Amino acid sequence: MAFERADFDRLFTANDDPWQMRSSAYELRKRELTLAALPPGRFASAYEPGCANGELSAALAARCDALLVTDGSQHAVRLAAERVQEQRHVQVRQAWLPAQWPEGGFDLIVLSELGYFLSAAELDRLGGLILGALKTGGTLLACHWRHPIEHGEMDGDEVHRRLHCMGLPCVGSWTETDFRIDVWCDQARTPAQQEGLA
Repeated sequence: MAFERADFDRLFTANDDPWQMRSSAYELRKRELTLAALPPGRFASAYEPGCANGELSAALAARCDALLVTDGSQHAVRLAAERVQEQRHVQVRQAWLPAQWPEGGFDLIVLSELGYFLSAAELDRLGGLILGALKTGGTLLACHWRHPIEHGEMDGDEVHRRLHCMGLPCVGSWTETDFRIDVWCDQARTPAQQEGLA
């Protein structure tokens, strides 16, 4: 595997916002589009692996009754816990994936900027864990940078291609030069269909 836990610990030790998630206009817009791409309504249980310093976690928390977020870096976990400390329905844990995938099922799983830090074999294993953890009618959202990742085995497009191969129906996609978002659901009914409009 190209990336180790120590790599991310070094990142967050040197800078508590290494990807400028708090200050970058790009990150803010990407986060807003990620939230907008989710199906309407609330999620009873959600999971965000690779939460970094918790900026997306804090936004997701407003849509979830229970939210679990994890990161492999102990420094990132500390920062994320501080970011969501007033949101009691959010749990923050350290976990290195795919080996430490959590038990239980989820109505929503959000993979944001995580897939290309894994090897292709690890991502495929993660895909199987996702399929096993998604509850009936559950949603998977993935959002990834589309430019090359230094030392990465895959880019964002390859990550999403492999996720498509899991066989879940895709209910929405947004692709632009810098990043892409895809949403899958095992019961592919649009909001209009759910309301009997289509």
